[in-house]
Amino acid sequence: MKKLFCYAERYIAKSDWKDLAMLKFCLFAMGVLAGMKIPEKNKKQAGWIAAGVFVATYIPLMAKFFSVITEKEE
Repeated sequence: MKKLFCYAERYIAKSDWKDLAMLKFCLFAMGVLAGMKIPEKNKKQAGWIAAGVFVATYIPLMAKFFSVITEKEE
């Protein structure tokens, strides 16, 4: 667990405001997908939009995270 927190600290240190904003959008989209307290007629459209936002933000976030954990520590 300590190693995971070390990776997270290195990731945050190498992130700028755009990365953190993207992380928040990603988490928001995941929350919408989990909650889905939307009327039945709009649920499918909202789910597709949230899924699109999640995928569009998750991929670059994970790419950066994996690049941070694979680089050598200084």
